[in-house]
Amino acid sequence: MPLYAYQVLNQRGALSSGKLEAENEFLATARLKRLGFTPIELREAKVSGLQQAFTLKKRVGLGELALFSRQMASMLSAGIPLTRCLTALGEQTVNITLRKALLAVSANVEGGGSFSESLSGHPEVFNEMYCDLVKAGEVGGTLENVLLRMSLQLESEKALKDNIKAAMFYPLTVLVFAVLVLTVMLIFIVPIFLGFYPEGTQLPFLTGLIVQFSDSLRNFWYLYILLIVASFFAVKYYLASYSGKRVWDRTKFRIPIFGGLVQKTVVARFSRTLSTLLSGGIPVLQALETAGPASGSTLVAEAVKRAGEKIQEGQSIAEPLKESKLFPPTVTLMIAVGEETGDLPSLLTGIAEFYEQEVATMSKGLTGLIEPLMIIFVGGIVGVLVLALYLPIFSVITQI
Repeated sequence: MPLYAYQVLNQRGALSSGKLEAENEFLATARLKRLGFTPIELREAKVSGLQQAFTLKKRVGLGELALFSRQMASMLSAGIPLTRCLTALGEQTVNITLRKALLAVSANVEGGGSFSESLSGHPEVFNEMYCDLVKAGEVGGTLENVLLRMSLQLESEKALKDNIKAAMFYPLTVLVFAVLVLTVMLIFIVPIFLGFYPEGTQLPFLTGLIVQFSDSLRNFWYLYILLIVASFFAVKYYLASYSGKRVWDRTKFRIPIFGGLVQKTVVARFSRTLSTLLSGGIPVLQALETAGPASGSTLVAEAVKRAGEKIQEGQSIAEPLKESKLFPPTVTLMIAVGEETGDLPSLLTGIAEFYEQEVATMSKGLTGLIEPLMIIFVGGIVGVLVLALYLPIFSVITQI
């Protein structure tokens, strides 16, 4: 995503500058205006390829941001001034990126800037949702509650990601192991078996195919490396495009076993984010605009965007989400009930908690379900390869 350098006038008329990430210049300007700034200058920050290669920034994890939010809420509730909270937490933070951001925010707040304005100058740490919620908390005088709510949101998001990683770790590990075993056998074992075959032996089709593949792998290994690297970047580039994201999203939802896990994860993330935004005092349309992309699914983001358009026409949120067929019927039903009763945030929290628990349960059970399938898969590959190598030997013995 491009990085834009800006100069703006804040609500007090003071000039400030910083950098933010946005898909284009229009969205960057819109975000600055939504934060209460008056843009003076906006230009794309050019970063050389060499600088990008040698500039390493330690990312701020969800756990670190959740801990910071919880500590800030506790310290503010105890009556400690905002700048002292930021300075103290910045000095004790181990993560260098977060430390620099907090100390810079503290200096900006001390210079007269608002907390949300100062946070928005560090998009690599504090995303748009975080800044919007903090701004709502400042306006409503509920900053401590907003920060506490954000810490719960981030902790839930981290638990969700950890469960997904746990579910994917075993099959990916076995798959990598299978590829390594297959490569070693093709490079080292197949040539040994070739020495056992008498000259002039007519190789079966499968054996001949494996021998040819082994020869090409040993003699033209650099071409295979180039092919793998080129394929990797081609797929990465395609998946980064809008059409690629849509195709990948549809594929993920349809993958056997994992499709249900992906859907539950997306629903839980969307429900938790929307609940947090609405509870923090963010207007419905703005909350939907943020919660859709935060779900991690392009298709869900499109459905939520359509829901926002329907709301402007006087319709409900639940009906467009139901028409998308991406949300389970119980979810859209509970959202409809929440709209009717005016208790949508709490019902969304209930949905999020239910599906987060479902994801945790499924991720634990997937290992036991996938383990025998992966063993059969690896055993089948090795078995076919060994059988193909022994077929000529069996053929010679039969002829003798």
